[in-house]
Amino acid sequence: MKCNIALVSLGCAKNQTDGETMLGILAEDGYNIVTDAEDADVIIVNTCGFIESAKRESIDAILDMAEYKKDGSCRLLIATGCLAERYARDMKTELPEVDAILGTGDYDKIADTIKKAFEGEDIREFGHQNRNIEERLPRILSTPPYTAYLKIADGCDNNCTYCAIPMIRGHYRSRKIEDIVYEARDLAESGVKELILIAQDTTRYGTDIYGKASLDMLLSELVKIDGIEWIRVHYFYAEAVTDALIDTMAKHDKICNYIDMPVQHASDYILRRMARRTNRAEMTEKIKKFREMMPDCTIRTSIIVGFPGETEEDFEELYGFVKEIEFDRLGVFAYSREEGTPAAEFENQIDEEIKQERLDKIMTLQQGISLRKNQAKIGSVIEVIAEGYDEDNFLFYGRSRADSIDVDGLVYFAAEDEIDAGDIINVKILDAGEYDLTGVMISREMVI
Repeated sequence: MKCNIALVSLGCAKNQTDGETMLGILAEDGYNIVTDAEDADVIIVNTCGFIESAKRESIDAILDMAEYKKDGSCRLLIATGCLAERYARDMKTELPEVDAILGTGDYDKIADTIKKAFEGEDIREFGHQNRNIEERLPRILSTPPYTAYLKIADGCDNNCTYCAIPMIRGHYRSRKIEDIVYEARDLAESGVKELILIAQDTTRYGTDIYGKASLDMLLSELVKIDGIEWIRVHYFYAEAVTDALIDTMAKHDKICNYIDMPVQHASDYILRRMARRTNRAEMTEKIKKFREMMPDCTIRTSIIVGFPGETEEDFEELYGFVKEIEFDRLGVFAYSREEGTPAAEFENQIDEEIKQERLDKIMTLQQGISLRKNQAKIGSVIEVIAEGYDEDNFLFYGRSRADSIDVDGLVYFAAEDEIDAGDIINVKILDAGEYDLTGVMISREMVI
């Protein structure tokens, strides 16, 4: 009998899918997967290294897990993922508690790494982030069984001046359509109803292997899979959105009209300093086209405040843009100065206090927008995928097509029927807050 393995996974969904693949590989190799670190002989910390707060969280997680080595319950501590890739040379010196290191391109070597580490070898595998990702590898889902992330590409070639992703995850590499469809069918057979397509930039899917943006072609194949009810796509870039993509999304009911488009800013001056490949006019035009073709679409975005050189006028332009567009969902981040990126060396870095003031101002504006948009849904009937029961409020809860897992709001609802997690039902909305909706289940059938 092989030993027990526990995984602590941090960061984004792309990192999460790598962690799920490591668990799948280890399970196939005969290891026991456990959920509690105190029961593990081997603990893997799948780290994030995107921004400063994520790096601190990863280091804290490693140190927390190292406590299990002190009492003898854990025999090996392994660091994988983005922080391990970015700081592999320093990690063994600064964190001697770590027994082995695997970067973002080496997670498939996890079983062999554990074997060698037990034999006393010093394993540090990194610098292979441009690895081929075509192979079909096993996964053990860490999401609820009815929802799964599906990584369609890795890496990024956009080279935004504030972002370390190309250093960490390499150049943009798409997976072949047939490999993605194979995995999606396997997920559907296991009970998955909602697929969430992820990549650093999904709208450039296929440009490297098919010679053109091919997300529309991929979606046209995925909608054919029996058992998949919702397909959600994360991370649209305005300049790469094609008419064919919008038409495909509007055509197929399985595809959620959910547009996650991280605009980052609205000042053309700041966008140029960020090395973004778009401008305010183009972003506005693409959002308008989405809303014309899909009047019920939900548009989510993220923005950065306090980028080096952002004047009060630049910020006011951003504020006015948010007020004009009225995004359905919006996340705001204060600029994080990341070593190794061009923006870290820019002059006119913004004080943290000013960043926070600007962040708070945008969030206050967005709260009012979100409340108005949610209140407009009162009286409507929407599809909801059930996720659980809130015993404090005596209500079931779930997510609508407008809400992605872990990042958006919830729909709370009363129901007389027995509801299981993963059931897709129809809820009439009776009340609304800034983020969540409340209603009552009216049927299990599609309402037209």
